[in-house]
Amino acid sequence: MGKKRDKIRMTDEEMKQFIEERKSLQVATIGKDGAPHLTTLWFAVVDGEIVFETFTKSQKIVNLQRDPRIAVLLEDGTTYNELRGVSINGRAELHTDPEKVHPYALAVMRRNQPEIPEDKLDDVAKMMASKRTAVVIKPEKIVSWDHRKLSGAY
Repeated sequence: MGKKRDKIRMTDEEMKQFIEERKSLQVATIGKDGAPHLTTLWFAVVDGEIVFETFTKSQKIVNLQRDPRIAVLLEDGTTYNELRGVSINGRAELHTDPEKVHPYALAVMRRNQPEIPEDKLDDVAKMMASKRTAVVIKPEKIVSWDHRKLSGAY
């Protein structure tokens, strides 16, 4: 399996491009009972790091306050020979100060909500920042795959 794994691994540049092209991020945190808590949200890349923001009272933030371990997944493909993905395990760096949350909220909104006029984005992001926590993913292990590299050979 090792040789096949090497063949399908994405380069750093391929991973960067793949992440930029995705819209949603699957996020797994660890619940109080030890079970995974899985959800999907919009994200942005800020200074080369994946970031998202969400309500401070949400279950994922409560989980991350207790245990900062996090796993995120970005994936694509509808048939086996098209499957691509990047899975990142790491730690969540949490920001609750509205001044720090604001630029992350702005980046996520700018990337995912083009219908909001540019001149309104800053005000909306400031308003959102007061009740939200920004999460910066600090990777510890990254695994990638692109089955298209196998050219149909399994």
